[in-house]
Amino acid sequence: MSTNVYSVRIPKEIKKAMERLKEIDWQDEIRKLITQKVKEESKKRFLLEAKELRAKMKSSNIAEMIREDRDAR
Repeated sequence: MSTNVYSVRIPKEIKKAMERLKEIDWQDEIRKLITQKVKEESKKRFLLEAKELRAKMKSSNIAEMIREDRDAR
């Protein structure tokens, strides 16, 4: 698995608080959070696209589409 670096600026106070909490693997926690957010947003986008496609299908005359497909054979 290849990886890339993504830098983020955070306030000094947060950085100091993170340093005090040394038992937490911040790199791993941030990686998990980003992965989870990407999955959630991808699901939302997929669902929206599916709903839009479904709306188009409802407005179409399905019987006409089937007849057109059968006649094309």
